[in-house]
Amino acid sequence: MNIDEDSVDAIRELINIGVGRAAGLLNEMTGTHIRLMVPEVRILRYADLVSENRILEQGRLSAVTLKFEGSFSGISMLVFPPDSAAILITALTGEEIRAPDLDALRIETLNEVGNIVNNAVMGSITNVLNERLTYSMPTYLEGSIAQILGNRRAIDYDWVILAISQFSLADLQVVGTILMIFEIGSLDSLVKRLQDAAGQER
Repeated sequence: MNIDEDSVDAIRELINIGVGRAAGLLNEMTGTHIRLMVPEVRILRYADLVSENRILEQGRLSAVTLKFEGSFSGISMLVFPPDSAAILITALTGEEIRAPDLDALRIETLNEVGNIVNNAVMGSITNVLNERLTYSMPTYLEGSIAQILGNRRAIDYDWVILAISQFSLADLQVVGTILMIFEIGSLDSLVKRLQDAAGQER
């Protein structure tokens, strides 16, 4: 894959635009002032995903996944470690988490947040490229990253865009990870479209 620093910067900028929109929607939905920032974006091999990031090494994660298909296909995923999931749910619902398992309301809350962030980030990319993708219904999953990924094999997926996201609610700090997992050849298609779009602007 031929990806240069300009392409990485373009991806980072689009993700930041997406999370900015997501923060605005969450503010309207909850009446809580939420700031969302993405201080780090990396591109890595799917096979390295489990060991690459310390946030994903925790045993029990909460994840909202959204499958997308089109000229580039894959899965968008927002993943929270347990402490961050608990803080976020408490801040948005006013409920304390006392048990390790989440009840229906709390699952619904995380599902809604994940759906908003996933859609906003993907929408930011597709709007710039005038691309239309087909999306599945969001799915909420818990477990290790290996359990969440399930039987998605490395032969089906090759590259991952990993973006560390920071949610700020009042004095609370929540860290999540946005993952865009691309099927074989799909990230190449996305990067080429970004490079073509940048060339047209010059």
